[in-house]
Amino acid sequence: MSSKHTIYLSPVAELKLDKLLEYLNSEWGHQSKSNFLKDLDSAIRRIEKFPESSPKTNLMGGFYKCVISKQTSFYYRIKGLDIEIITLSDNRQNPKELLKEIKKNR
Repeated sequence: MSSKHTIYLSPVAELKLDKLLEYLNSEWGHQSKSNFLKDLDSAIRRIEKFPESSPKTNLMGGFYKCVISKQTSFYYRIKGLDIEIITLSDNRQNPKELLKEIKKNR
């Protein structure tokens, strides 16, 4: 019997998701936004069932990187039965900048 995990977004992740959805809708249209949300939902369901299915990141111990699409990933940590999505990132983002962002949200 497996435990059900609670998944939540940090304030930074919420803000970045809102901005990304706004960008997708305005630049690429509703269908692109909808497709991204389906991919995000699928990734969240996967880590809800199998929290350690994504690879651990080398950026900082205890964090996992879940790839949503070719362009976007999210970083998360497991805290007991909670899974906190720390931030979303563009896969082309400079790792040093991402590390600063993650450290701010520890």
